[in-house]
Amino acid sequence: MKSQRLALLLVGSAKKPKSTSEALGSYLLERLGEQGYQIEMLQINHILRTDAGYNTLLNATDRANIVVLAFPTYIDSLPASVTKALEIVAEHRRTQGDISQRFLAIANCGLPEPQHNYTALEICRLFAREARYSWAGGLALGGGEALNGLSLKEAGWRARNVVRALTLASQALAKDEIVPEEAFELMGKSIVPTWIYLLVGAFGWKQRARIFGSRANLQDRPFQREI
Repeated sequence: MKSQRLALLLVGSAKKPKSTSEALGSYLLERLGEQGYQIEMLQINHILRTDAGYNTLLNATDRANIVVLAFPTYIDSLPASVTKALEIVAEHRRTQGDISQRFLAIANCGLPEPQHNYTALEICRLFAREARYSWAGGLALGGGEALNGLSLKEAGWRARNVVRALTLASQALAKDEIVPEEAFELMGKSIVPTWIYLLVGAFGWKQRARIFGSRANLQDRPFQREI
């Protein structure tokens, strides 16, 4: 289809300069780069600010053999800017998309359970169908805040299963295969034990309440009905 293979990363996070979404997608693209792919990255929030950015998005998705979307899940769905970008791409490709091009989605959320990403990944699968992409699979990461935008190398032991999952995914993509179940399962393993997540989360919640002078009101239930 194309003389040179191109892997495109679309980063759906609004965080700058670094985000967990970018860290996940960048690691995967680096592994594809080692296997002969040219790599390119676009920040969705940035490119949608101008008409020229729209054209950049469409041109890049037209050229790419593999499109990887990495994004944070917001209440079971994709960020608004990501939804808008996918709608633009789907409309553009509906009659001229090349089914040999593949699409992979990587979702992450702050909650420790990866299943909070499943609805968002299903949305991505339906997008791939509408946009005439070959669906390569989806990966779901819970507790993404534990990485906090660090590169996976910087994250060290915390990212060990994530690294293994993305390495397996890159190997499958390079062979024109879908992402294996083993990669999905590895990505779904907790970065830190749930009890640590709850302990740190509770501490952080109390600290923020103290900053805003609301420490004494954490147990208030202003909308509870009296019987």
